[in-house]
Amino acid sequence: MTVRVERVIDVPVPREAVWEFISDPEKRARPISVVEDFELLDTGQAVWHLRLPIPVVNRTIRVETEEKTRDPPSYVEFVGRSKVMRVLGEHELEATDDGTRLTNRFVVDGKVPGVERFFKRNMEAEFDNLEDALLEELGLS
Repeated sequence: MTVRVERVIDVPVPREAVWEFISDPEKRARPISVVEDFELLDTGQAVWHLRLPIPVVNRTIRVETEEKTRDPPSYVEFVGRSKVMRVLGEHELEATDDGTRLTNRFVVDGKVPGVERFFKRNMEAEFDNLEDALLEELGLS
């Protein structure tokens, strides 16, 4: 089973301000509740260390991520790979009359039981965390 989720938010600031947050791999990772640690490698890749509260995974999961597409200040796409899942994340920024429309999309393909179920149940809360961090960074919280 594959989980696909999308969230669109409008923020009353220029696209470049949103881009500064959403294009930074660490700023994207830190608000996610299951991210225990984060590393930025010299290669430009990032490693997320996740702790998923599912029965078959009783250790931290190393998810190696890399950007696949980067088109400042309008689009960034990354892929994360681990032994238990593959995640594709997209952040699309569109200038509006009032600021910026940010569309966040995630696709999670689990390789062990419970991964997709966890993300299906919890992605709305994770989007809330990401949105809250963005608004705080922009001074809008």
